[in-house]
Parts: sequence; structure tokens; C-alpha cells
Amino acid sequence: MTANQSHKGVEYWTKRISDQEMPALCSTVRDLEQLAKDDVSSLSLLGRSVIHDNALTSRILRVANSATYNKGINQVSTVSRAAVVLGFDTIRNICLTARLLSSLLESHNLSDSVFKRLLKLMAQSFHGAMIARMMVSDRDEALREEVFIATLLYRIGESAFWSTGGTLVDELDAKLLSNPDSVDQLSIIRGELGTSFNQLTQGIARNWGLGGMLLKALNNPDERTPEIRCIFIADKLAESLAQPQLDPQGFQKRLKQAADMLDISIEEFNLRLVRCNQATHKLAVDYGAKILVEFIPDTEKVFESLDAPQPESILREANLSIQLTKLRELTGFAITKTDFNQVMQTALEGIFTGVGVDRCGVLLLSPNRKTLLPRVAMGDDAQTMKTNFVIELTDHKSIFAQCIEQKKPYWVSQVSGSEPQSLASDLTEDLSREGFLIAPLMVGTKVLGVFYADRHASFRRFESIDFDAFTHFSQLANVCFSVAMK
Repeated sequence: MTANQSHKGVEYWTKRISDQEMPALCSTVRDLEQLAKDDVSSLSLLGRSVIHDNALTSRILRVANSATYNKGINQVSTVSRAAVVLGFDTIRNICLTARLLSSLLESHNLSDSVFKRLLKLMAQSFHGAMIARMMVSDRDEALREEVFIATLLYRIGESAFWSTGGTLVDELDAKLLSNPDSVDQLSIIRGELGTSFNQLTQGIARNWGLGGMLLKALNNPDERTPEIRCIFIADKLAESLAQPQLDPQGFQKRLKQAADMLDISIEEFNLRLVRCNQATHKLAVDYGAKILVEFIPDTEKVFESLDAPQPESILREANLSIQLTKLRELTGFAITKTDFNQVMQTALEGIFTGVGVDRCGVLLLSPNRKTLLPRVAMGDDAQTMKTNFVIELTDHKSIFAQCIEQKKPYWVSQVSGSEPQSLASDLTEDLSREGFLIAPLMVGTKVLGVFYADRHASFRRFESIDFDAFTHFSQLANVCFSVAMK
């Protein structure tokens, strides 16, 4: 690439990147986007597109079995099985993400400066995609994946350009480094390329058939549609987190916009952002892109360095008065037949505000009694419980299996490799590292599920008095359930 090739405009660069610089990626993306949804032939075509690429297949399976996607389901060992378990669209998007990351990371003939710029940009895009996915966590899986991909590709024009290498790329990199002002940089880019990176992304999106949501987000970032707004805000948040010192007020503004959009406090959103950051690091490794981790900032440290609302949850101390009130209510339910759901709600309220926990919930056994599924959750990050706490009971040594089989409560003092009781391995990172409480939910002598409580957000450990109170609530609730079901 030489300097006399500048000023060519969006059509020139789109064609050059698609046909000469990244034809393999372009072809793969087009094929993946054209595959019909929920079509048996599509699954076969998808399998053929990765079957001869062992590295890609390995990455897809690692991601499919990661905590982000595998919610307690047995490990999958083939792409076709992963598509059946997780859904074709999800596997297609995992494949697209893996192809994109590997193609960009394997870019050749780049100077150290340009390659570092590319890594920072890729890390920012990946982080932004995870933030966007987190912001629509209450929506269905298909929309979450669509939002993730659209955010990941939000700056594909810029990433693709830097990955091409050559004289012009090096010269533009040098000019931007010597002119840090963002307005000046936009002018320099347009002057050298004859177009902007945003317009180049739009050109590539159309040429590669990258779906309507990405184009809509690029053309109308201020649209009030929640998912489009999420993509825009998540991209800006990732950019701010990468360099928060450049515009601390702008960073605070984005945090408030995101919190308001989700109708939660800024503190709660910041807490979710910290957890999302931890998940982002893990998923980058699963995608074979460990090199990006050093360029994905530690969100918790960013908050510490700025005057931002700290991601702390409300500290709920044990309240004996509330405990007594809720226990009296349950005693009344034990005398007078009361609806099952009312008993469960009252017991959880007593545990939540009376015992003083950060979150609690009920998980019920599946019809085949081999899986615990979340039924009700309350407290900080209750949504994680509702979506992530799916526990397979295939291991009889599991503390959850023991709780059900022995019909007795357990206090797990700490979640770590040294914990004597076995835990559900693929759920461990969602459990509180400071420990948790579980107790059987019973009707008569039959166990229907378990009560669960922890103090994950405030990093506090339980005392014996807390375990006794938790056990009291669960046992009295079980008496009420037996009465209700007679």
C-alpha cells in the first residue's frame, strides 16, 4: 500500500479490504450471514466451514463450553452438538467472532506501533460487545447475540484498515500519534483515506451482509430503540474505560445514561460493569485471544482511580425485628393453608432482609430430578441467579446433591479449590467466594428444590447465627408448604 493510493473514498477501501486484504474473512462472514436460520442444511454447511480448521473448531468448543454460554449443561464435544444445545444462531455468531479475532490477530507485516493500536481497538470492541450483551441480559438469547455481534463489529472498518499494514498505514499512525486531539484526528483520517472509519464500517457492513442492526446502529446511534441505544452506549463506555482520564465527565455521563436506561442506580450498574469485565477477560482467553486481556482495563481499578460512584451494594445487616415479623407470618401460614408462592416469597423476604444477605432464591428440581433450575431470586444481581444458576446433579458428591439426598442444610464457608465438598464446577465462578447457604425445600418428606443465599456483592462471610436463622426460615417454610399442599 503506497501513499498515492489515498483519497480513494469508501468504495475503494471497502473493495480493497474485501477482495485483496481480507478475502477469507469476507467470504466466511458472507457465508455465515447467508445461512438460513433453523435449517438442517445450514447446520451441515456450518460444520463443513469449520471442519478442516482444527484451531477454529477448538476455539468454538471452548467458548461453547464457557461460563458465558454453557449454563450448567453437559460439556459439548462437537460443533453440531453445540448448535443443537445452544442454538444454531448462537454457534454461528461464536464462529463469526472466532474467525474475526483470529483473522485480525494474524495480520502480517504490521509495525509494532500499528499492531499495538490494532490490539487496543480489538480489545475495546470486544469489551464493548460484552457490555452491550450484559445490558440486554433480560432479553432472549437471540437478541443478546445480535447486540453482541453488532457492537463487536461497530468499528470493523477501522480494525480492518489497520490490519492491512503498509506505508500509508504507518504514515497515518504516526500522524495520529502526533495529533492526539480527536477533532484533528478525524480530519487527518478523512484527508488520507477520502472517507471516515465510520463510513468504511458502513461500506463493509453492506458489502459483507452484516445484518440490519449494525447498519441501524451506525446510521442512527441516537435512536430510542433499546438495543440500538445499548450498542452506542456500550461502545462509548468501552472507549471511556480504555482512557477514562481523557474525559472523566463524559465517562460519568455514559455511566448515568446506562444506569437510567436499565432503571437501576449508578452503583448497581458499576457493580455489573465490574462483573462483566471479569467475564470479558475469561471469554477472551476462551476465544484464543489472551493477548487482548492486557488491553482490556480492570474496571474496578478504573473506578478506584476516578471520583466515580463505587460499585458497592447496600450492606444489609441481620435485623432481628424483621426476622421475628417474617417468622410470625410464616407461623400464621402454618396454621392457615396459604398459597405456595406466598410462603416462598415471605420466606425469601425474611432471609433477604432479616438474615441480611446480598441475594437469595429458590431453585426447583426438574421433572427428571437431575437439574436444579432457578425459580425465584431477589437482591443484588438477581438476574444472574435467574439466568446462570442451572445446576446439574450428575455428581453425587456435589454439595447440592448432598443437600437433596440427605435432606439437610449446608453452610459452605468458602468457594475455592480447597473446599472439601464438591461444587458444580461450571457454576463456581457465579457462586460467592465468601461462601453460601443452602437448605432443602420440602413438602412432607419429598425434596422439591433448595433455598440459596449468599453475600457475594459485599464480600462478607456468614456466622453461625446467620446459618441458624437461615435454617429456621427454610424449615418453617417447609412446614407451611406441607400444609399448603394437603
